[in-house]
Amino acid sequence: MSTKKLSAGDIIESRCTKCREVLNHRIVAMVEGKVVRVECNTCNGVHNYYPPPTAKEAKAPRATATKARATSATPRVSRKDPVEAEREEWASLNPTFDLDKALPYAMDGRFQVKKLVLHPSFGIGIVKAVIVPNKMQVLFQDGVKLLRCQ
Repeated sequence: MSTKKLSAGDIIESRCTKCREVLNHRIVAMVEGKVVRVECNTCNGVHNYYPPPTAKEAKAPRATATKARATSATPRVSRKDPVEAEREEWASLNPTFDLDKALPYAMDGRFQVKKLVLHPSFGIGIVKAVIVPNKMQVLFQDGVKLLRCQ
């Protein structure tokens, strides 16, 4: 089977930008043997050449991925809401709080991890982490807050 070399004026299939379909087009311009511009035989629109999409080959399924999905009998477990997890942590720690040892919160105060803090707006909290520079994460009943510290 011999293939004819394309030249200007020949008919070729191309994706039409107006019709949005693969239709017959007439070659208008070529550069170095490549089709550059075409004219649609249906709508007479002149546009750049867009080759028709090629058929994609179906990939062979990987045996390990298919086997893992088929053999996993455990149902999917949704992740816990982070806010809900913080509330559960607060509920578990709350009975162990000794309110007499809570330090009143001040922006220029120094705080340590696992120490209680009494904040005027958020109430009682426990320091989860001290972050440099001058910040700490405190778990309150409403959730984790980032506060300034020394």
